[in-house]
Amino acid sequence: MISPTLSMGRRGLLLLAGALCAGPALCAVSAEEAAALRTTLTPMGAERAGNKDGTIPAWNGVYSQMPAGYRSGQRKADPFAQERPVYTITARNLQQYADRLSEGSKALLKKYPDSFRIDVYPTHRTGGAPQWVYDNTLRNATQARLSAGGLKLEGAYGGVPFPIPKSGHEAMWNHLLRWQGEASEVSFRTYAVADGSVTMTSQNRVFQQFPYYRRDGSAESFKGVFLMNRVVTDGPANRAGEMLMLKDAVDQTSGSRDGWSYVVGQRRVRKSPSLAYDSPNEGTAGVMNFDELQVFSGPLDRYDWKIVGKREMVVPYHGMKALAVADEELVGPRHPNPDHLRWELHRVWVVEGQLAPGKRHVAPKRRVYLDEDTWAAVLGDIWDGQGQLWKFQFTLGTLVPEMPGYLAAGGGAVELVTGNWAMLGLTNGLQVVNRMVPNRPETFFTPEAMARDGVR
Repeated sequence: MISPTLSMGRRGLLLLAGALCAGPALCAVSAEEAAALRTTLTPMGAERAGNKDGTIPAWNGVYSQMPAGYRSGQRKADPFAQERPVYTITARNLQQYADRLSEGSKALLKKYPDSFRIDVYPTHRTGGAPQWVYDNTLRNATQARLSAGGLKLEGAYGGVPFPIPKSGHEAMWNHLLRWQGEASEVSFRTYAVADGSVTMTSQNRVFQQFPYYRRDGSAESFKGVFLMNRVVTDGPANRAGEMLMLKDAVDQTSGSRDGWSYVVGQRRVRKSPSLAYDSPNEGTAGVMNFDELQVFSGPLDRYDWKIVGKREMVVPYHGMKALAVADEELVGPRHPNPDHLRWELHRVWVVEGQLAPGKRHVAPKRRVYLDEDTWAAVLGDIWDGQGQLWKFQFTLGTLVPEMPGYLAAGGGAVELVTGNWAMLGLTNGLQVVNRMVPNRPETFFTPEAMARDGVR
């Protein structure tokens, strides 16, 4: 269904597009449709206008300014630090706001009525990107296409591939290929909570590179790998020196993803295709699987994806406050401390994944909520094999003026049945906090380089 929050023109455009190009293998939009990216839609495909009651402002293309003294990579700076909640949602008034909440959000409020709440702050639309990304997105709108059941992307480069999506596969490709800069480096800690006991499970340095977004590149020179990710574990002591490396490509027809791991003590690098799908992520003590990072990551082939609609929803946004407090203040025994979470009302695309025929996954159904301004997943719901709502997923986003843009990178998941949960991306007190860096040689992201850099 298409949400009534959509304008009549936008709704008509989507229905027409769905009639012309049904299924995951879709055609590009017409030049006439793409022209809306310069008028009624933002360059990324969001609605420029605010909502009727003004609680979602219009997008004006002006990136929010950080406080004086801001330095690259500094995430404690918060231009909205003096704001106070407009209203608060609790288990008592949940029904009043039920249509604005994800299933997981409602479940968490019901499970912990005395300790969890949702403080809703004024909405700010700070999603942005350089003009060259906007230009590429406009070009992609008429040239990008999917084949092989939605698993192979062609004709796109350097921007959102489908700013006017017609299918769930297109929307999910927008999430996978959202603007996150050209290359970055970040240090963060991960915590797992079991039976109320909090454990720091890993401290990592992550080197990321996005060849799809090389400004000096082109569609012709692009080799097909859109993400290169190398993770170095610095702690705890028994895990120090471990390394992982992942590469994701725009052709997912072979399944899985390219992955390698460095084995401490053996000084060997091994191919690790298990770093995908529902393989438990050791860094979260198994609370989260590899495809749950940033709500969803990795190949799309285990699910049939469809757009359920577009809704105005209360979602976590502008998490600078959460990332600035001490970890022990944020990571509670049952869930994140609501005192440090900021929620806002935003329009999101609701995309649902149902297990594809002949495929296997521990979670046969999942729902992903994509922020219209950035295409980043901000919330997620996961159901288990018995049809029971299993996990509540969330992200913590932050402003990155030097990118420029809004980056939803940290976050976690709460198992609603057991009460165990995990949170990653915490950066308080660390030296390198998600800074943009120059592109590294591609040889840095090779098994040989991992073996050479191994220290144990």
